[in-house]
Amino acid sequence: MNLHPLLAKQIAKHLGEEALENPEFTSLIKVVSASYESYERDKKITEHAFEISEKEYQDVLQDLKKENELKKESIKKVKQTLTILDEKNASNLKDSDDLVEIIDLLNDQINIKNELEQTLVFAKENAEKAAKAKSDFLSVMSHEIRTPLNAIIGNIHILKQEVHLPHQEEFISTLHISAMNLINLINDILDFSKIEDGKIKFDNKSFSLKNLLSDVRATNRFKADEHQNTINLNIDENVPDLVLGDSLRLGQLMNNLVSNAIKFTSNGEININISVVGESQDPTHVKFSVVDNGIGIEKENIIKIFERFTQANSNITREHGGSGLGLAIIKKLLVLMDADIHVESEFGKGSNFYFTLPFVKDQSLPITEKSIESNENVLLEGIKVLLVEDIKFNVLVAKKMMENWKIDIDLAENGLVAVEKVKNNKYDVILMDLQMPIMDGLSATKKIRELGINTHIIALTASVSNDTQSEVYSCGMNNYLTKPFNPKDLHEAIRRAI
Repeated sequence: MNLHPLLAKQIAKHLGEEALENPEFTSLIKVVSASYESYERDKKITEHAFEISEKEYQDVLQDLKKENELKKESIKKVKQTLTILDEKNASNLKDSDDLVEIIDLLNDQINIKNELEQTLVFAKENAEKAAKAKSDFLSVMSHEIRTPLNAIIGNIHILKQEVHLPHQEEFISTLHISAMNLINLINDILDFSKIEDGKIKFDNKSFSLKNLLSDVRATNRFKADEHQNTINLNIDENVPDLVLGDSLRLGQLMNNLVSNAIKFTSNGEININISVVGESQDPTHVKFSVVDNGIGIEKENIIKIFERFTQANSNITREHGGSGLGLAIIKKLLVLMDADIHVESEFGKGSNFYFTLPFVKDQSLPITEKSIESNENVLLEGIKVLLVEDIKFNVLVAKKMMENWKIDIDLAENGLVAVEKVKNNKYDVILMDLQMPIMDGLSATKKIRELGINTHIIALTASVSNDTQSEVYSCGMNNYLTKPFNPKDLHEAIRRAI
């Protein structure tokens, strides 16, 4: 008989094996043995359940410990952050772990942050409004100043061409220089504003380095003569002539440097030195240097001269004039070109300003003096031009220029009259002012294009903003001239149009 081991031992010890021969006793023992085995199973199940519970308890305990440590670390970091944000109020939490108190202070900081964000949004909106107001102001002032200057400079050009007494030559030249100085000042202010607003764009067109530098020398020669200075242009043989780049900005850089050198030099020399840095390859790195033997700059003042509206010392503005914008513009323009301006100077002995720019050589046919002259001498006789302009002085100047070229001129005082005239007449070129009463030049151009008329339209504008230039082309115009314009520029624009 299979009995529980413990029960079998107890029977053998106390009753003996013969006791199992009794059938009634055997039946009882089987029941008892089953109870033993049931108890053993229950015990094992209970022990197993306890082991599982103990393990689960230990796991939960470990998790709680970790959560508690994480909570403490989180509270510590929150308190550190709150101390940084608000040291005065957060100092009360140094020995506190009261989550409610910490959360209240955190909510206060969130509210402060939200208020700051709202303040920043308002500040940004106000800054944008201020920038727009500044841009609008500069645009309006530029237009209002350039409009009368266009008549002044135009009349000066006409006076130069017409017969005048020898002693009047100096007066005319003085008028021309004064007007150009005013234009340069306006351009400097507008350029600085554009640079600060990040609205400067660089062209990549073919031009002759030698012609550009010769023009820089010629432009500044009269001013140099006033100071009894000589301007020398030295270009190395390995400097390429035709290159791709922004001739307008390069001319602006060089004119500013040469003009500065002349301003601070008397009875001396200004040398414009152009050379290739390193091996002559593509792109070729060209070094531009303007050296003078003028008053020089003290070492401690060299950094100052590149700050806007700043001169090396207070006496310079009184003695030599200038806005203090030229070198600031040069530096900012060169930074935008991934270059920099360098200066070597000794007080009382002179200065050397130089920079290096890369240029890709233009492989097209070289520009010759003969080809330039042939372009300038193209006759415009018999060309029919419609001049759309509301200011009488500007009409007189432009009309006089074109009459000298024997152009057939028709006039319209506003855009509405221009549209009607274009319907009934055929023109080779239309010169269109932008700001006019009744109908402006942009609206008039759109109307003309809607009529299916493709006559070449050149905008005449006193505004030089990028927005204006974009509007000029988007409305259907073909080109634009900025007032005050040079007669050569007008001649070239009309010649290209036909």
